[in-house]
Amino acid sequence: MAYFTRARFVTLAVAAVGAGLFWALGLPLPFLFGPMCACLVAALLGARMQGAGQLGVAARTVLGLAVGASITPEVVDRLPSMAASLALVPLYVFLIGAIGVPYFRHVAKFDLPTSYYSAMPGGMQDMIVFGEVAGANVRALSLVQATRVLTIVTVAPFLLINYYGIAFVNPVGARAADLPVSEILIMIAAALVGWKGGERIGLFGAAIIGPMVVAAVLSLTGILVDRPPREAVLASQFLIGMSVGVYYVGVTLKELRHIVIVGMAFVLLLAVLAAAFTEVVVLTGLAPAVDAFLAFAPGGQAEMAIIAIVAGADLGYVVTHHLARMVLVIVAAPAVAALAKIRPRKISEEP
Repeated sequence: MAYFTRARFVTLAVAAVGAGLFWALGLPLPFLFGPMCACLVAALLGARMQGAGQLGVAARTVLGLAVGASITPEVVDRLPSMAASLALVPLYVFLIGAIGVPYFRHVAKFDLPTSYYSAMPGGMQDMIVFGEVAGANVRALSLVQATRVLTIVTVAPFLLINYYGIAFVNPVGARAADLPVSEILIMIAAALVGWKGGERIGLFGAAIIGPMVVAAVLSLTGILVDRPPREAVLASQFLIGMSVGVYYVGVTLKELRHIVIVGMAFVLLLAVLAAAFTEVVVLTGLAPAVDAFLAFAPGGQAEMAIIAIVAGADLGYVVTHHLARMVLVIVAAPAVAALAKIRPRKISEEP
């Protein structure tokens, strides 16, 4: 099947219009929010659209490279100083589950598997896969997880601008023309080896984590000294924003009234919890306010990495905390589900 199907061409065109409109209006993060909002509106209006497929997955390798290149010997030396705030992550995840599971059971009226995996703040794709195996309502679970990411990614920059005074003027990277060709080739090789190698060994989030690990090794050994070029980072923003918006294709009015609104209300509960942990970190002097806010914002790892880069936050600190949260959820979620007697099933079984 050809990659550029009619639906995918329409999606790219809608995303491009959104990016152009946001850029012309001078709105923040136009290459992320423009495609995301335009595709969201088009999806709710009933447009037939399609995600970017493997190209969208490849876009995440750019963020993995950006994070890995930021892990320098200086960042490693600072890891012990992050230990205290990292120790808060398990409590944070526990409280999210303790609030979220009863909320989805009694407010949204979901069954137990759907409630459990809707509440878990792990990687969106991973939670959907685990939930499907556990017999969850995949449609409801997908919408709740997509709504969590969409809402956090939308609200976080607004708070950073209006509450923390962040201007989003930090350069996302040097122009490709200003980087040595050898450096760009090293990045391409690191992205491919990390991504495909990670997939081969079954690494969760291989498109981000694999390139991040390879780039970190190259950075720590002095082989890689630059982040990915500006053009690559902007392209990754475009494709990731488009992918989030496309998740709402086919949403019915009933689903919008019930599942999406319930999901947005849950994000408000998460926001209160995240704000409390941010205050604890700031008041105890463990991290500056912006770094703490982004580290405990329960959004998607890729999206929060983009915001951290543009906001000029401590990328190493922010991503380390998101990785800790994701690893904890992904490792612990199936075990806790088993204790809760959520029975796994084969994907081929009828729900």
